[in-house]
Amino acid sequence: MSQTDLAFADLLAKTRYSAVHLEMRDSYGIGEEAAEFEAWRSGWRPSPEPDTWWNDFHAMVREAVARGVVFRRARVVSEPVSDYIKYEHGCTYQNIAAGELVRWLPRRKASDLTLPGNDFWLFDSEIIMWNHFTGDGGSAGPELDERPAVAKLCATAFDAVWNRATPHEEYRV
Repeated sequence: MSQTDLAFADLLAKTRYSAVHLEMRDSYGIGEEAAEFEAWRSGWRPSPEPDTWWNDFHAMVREAVARGVVFRRARVVSEPVSDYIKYEHGCTYQNIAAGELVRWLPRRKASDLTLPGNDFWLFDSEIIMWNHFTGDGGSAGPELDERPAVAKLCATAFDAVWNRATPHEEYRV
């Protein structure tokens, strides 16, 4: 497990009621996901059987949900969507199976929202894990932030996106 994964796991283990994730990029190029995306572009599709894709992340989410943590993920996307977003949309059933709630917001509908400059996780409306990326979508490492005013900004931004976004089951790519 990477240091990023260990930091996430530690934060999640301490989370009492809420974990939200705001994603705002149209493509990512992170580790094994980049290879899987390229395979997807060549026609491969993941099996619907959980034993073929279930991993530590899914197990952590399921455990947190079982103890009462509500997991929400919102994605702000350009339309028409990129191939990467098509791939992500097609694999989101995995997040949902683990217990996440997922919504999608077309970028045009977010123009009047105040949003942070980076993707983030927000745990219990108090601790932010910023997700920094390179220009080509690779991870540039996380950064923890516990400033109350910034956590409030993130919570407000996430809720604004969530309230406008379309539930995964209804969003068509």
